[in-house]
Amino acid sequence: MDRAVAHPADGPVPALTAGRIREELAGNRIRPEWIWTAEDADGRILARALWWGRADSEQPIALDCLQVAAGVADPAAVAAGLLAAGHAAFGRRPGYNISLPRGWRADPELAAAVAWRQEAANRTGLTREIERLRYEWTPAAGTAEPTGRLVFREGTDEEMLDAFVRLSRGSLDLATQHELELMDAEQLAREDFDFYLDCPGERSWWRLAHLPDGRLAGLAVPSATPYHRNVGYLGVVPEQRGQGLIDEILAEITRFHAAEGAERITATTDTVNLPMAAAFDRAGYEVTEIRLVLEAPAR
Repeated sequence: MDRAVAHPADGPVPALTAGRIREELAGNRIRPEWIWTAEDADGRILARALWWGRADSEQPIALDCLQVAAGVADPAAVAAGLLAAGHAAFGRRPGYNISLPRGWRADPELAAAVAWRQEAANRTGLTREIERLRYEWTPAAGTAEPTGRLVFREGTDEEMLDAFVRLSRGSLDLATQHELELMDAEQLAREDFDFYLDCPGERSWWRLAHLPDGRLAGLAVPSATPYHRNVGYLGVVPEQRGQGLIDEILAEITRFHAAEGAERITATTDTVNLPMAAAFDRAGYEVTEIRLVLEAPAR
């Protein structure tokens, strides 16, 4: 463990420091059985993979860090072997999240480091690629006052499930589109409901958004990660899209977290989801990184 944790966090792709790994181990979010290394005949570490999960996760949720030592002739091959060994032990293939700065493709060294990681992931079945924008709000951005265009209230589980179903129709979110290739909207709604219920945020935070005449307009799910508050899930029902109501729903989530004293609120959206990205921009959220997600395709 000491040798694996102390492996240098070098190279152009950001990696966890030894201190940060120790913190994650203490929080049970990284575990000894989720830290894998590839070694040569002399015991020198050639590669390291760190998988991550929530404190109560039975299996890792995502590959958080993948490194191969400088000088290895074929880093993609070594990394692929390491990932394959981990996948075999887990009995599943968690996705791989690579955090990158904006404009990473313009940096030749960084682009090359990403390329061998993509190749290793592809060789082990992580062939679907989604690029996401990671946003962050801080109090300096301020909050918007309610306009009265929408009324927010708590809803029953049945009402929330119905809202999840309605919001998935015509969604620009790539993960939603991919999941709907595998299951119907009702099944996906239940999975989304259970996912956010399992997050560190509280069920009591969730709100339905209605027009003043009582018609459903959308859903606001403020949530949290093990580290900070975040924008969990939000959207507008198909028949009310195109009227700027997403701004009202995002503002409600932001106000909620800000009122609770949040110093940082994070959010993510796909780079192809231009309307959602524009809403974050208007609300004062700033892009802090690009998240490249490599995962196994839907079957």
